[in-house]
Amino acid sequence: MPIRAATEADLPAITAIYNDVIATSTAIYVDEPFSTEDRAAWFAGRRVAGYPVLVADDGDGVLGLATFGDFRAYPGYRHTVEHSVHVRADARGRGLGSTLVAALFDPARRLGKHVMIAAVDATNAGSIRMHERLGFARGAVLREVGWKFSRWLDVELMQKFLDAPGAPR
Repeated sequence: MPIRAATEADLPAITAIYNDVIATSTAIYVDEPFSTEDRAAWFAGRRVAGYPVLVADDGDGVLGLATFGDFRAYPGYRHTVEHSVHVRADARGRGLGSTLVAALFDPARRLGKHVMIAAVDATNAGSIRMHERLGFARGAVLREVGWKFSRWLDVELMQKFLDAPGAPR
């Protein structure tokens, strides 16, 4: 599956994927759908920060996306990023999520990032297994830190060391 840098033309498809995930799952702790304008501002912010937004495109449309951003805004965390990956409902279960996440490792290393974080809904066993296969280790479960669908949600933090060139040890 070809993975490429997203463009503004991909924003309607990206927005549709996000909004389906918001409506149908606890993968994103957001209640209201995004507008294309919201995603355009988000996309512009990623570009300003120098962070990639990658899409899987089968020639007929965007099947999934992956990106990363700052883990926390404080300077001491500047070598750590948190990733996000979402796959269109009809394209799940084919390894596309793994391919997209793995495609983020080299761009993160080139930016001098040392650790990549995954914040996964603790009930999402499939995502936890996928991250473990990609070399992420379980770090901590934060209990009842999210609220969606009228219930408390736990998030599992996972991490992968990237061994970025030039990153401090």
